[in-house]
Amino acid sequence: MNPLLRIFLLEWIPLLWLAWLLYWLLGAGRLKAVERRESRLQRASHGVPLALAVLLFVLPGHALGALAAPFIARSWTGYGIGVALVALGLGYAAQARRHLGANWSATVTLKQGHSLIRSGPYRHVRHPIYTGMLLAFVGSALALAEWRGVLAVLLATVALIFKLRREERWMLERFGNDYAEYRKASWALLPGVY
Repeated sequence: MNPLLRIFLLEWIPLLWLAWLLYWLLGAGRLKAVERRESRLQRASHGVPLALAVLLFVLPGHALGALAAPFIARSWTGYGIGVALVALGLGYAAQARRHLGANWSATVTLKQGHSLIRSGPYRHVRHPIYTGMLLAFVGSALALAEWRGVLAVLLATVALIFKLRREERWMLERFGNDYAEYRKASWALLPGVY
């Protein structure tokens, strides 16, 4: 294969993540005022493992020793499936964020005039942004085909579950029975599983 074409093809996943990050940063304006926000220590409890997960993908393999060993045979098929999962996951997360509108925040936050969103991506999944992010992590790990990707997925999963549990407590405090009913009628992350 032409070396330039190979480099272009291998850059799809970083490009998708960068496009998503740019969308995330540009969409941070026009949000409702914050009423309650988690502390820095609380933010670190899920932010640090998530940052470590990202680092596992971006650090050079030679710096990670055995974590850079393949867990499956590398192939263009696996890479292509990984790219598709990243695109699907990040697209789903972006759609969920757009649907959430002015209620969105990167941290666990309650807004002034916070609304309980139960439509669109939130109809069946209470945390579709996290679902999309985890799907993108799985796709990245599959495309990379190294043990560090598996560890990154595990770290991201633990971090996001920890974060969503705090969100769930706050939403129950704010919306009471409405949120309890929503919990009964929906899944936290993955329909049929969790």
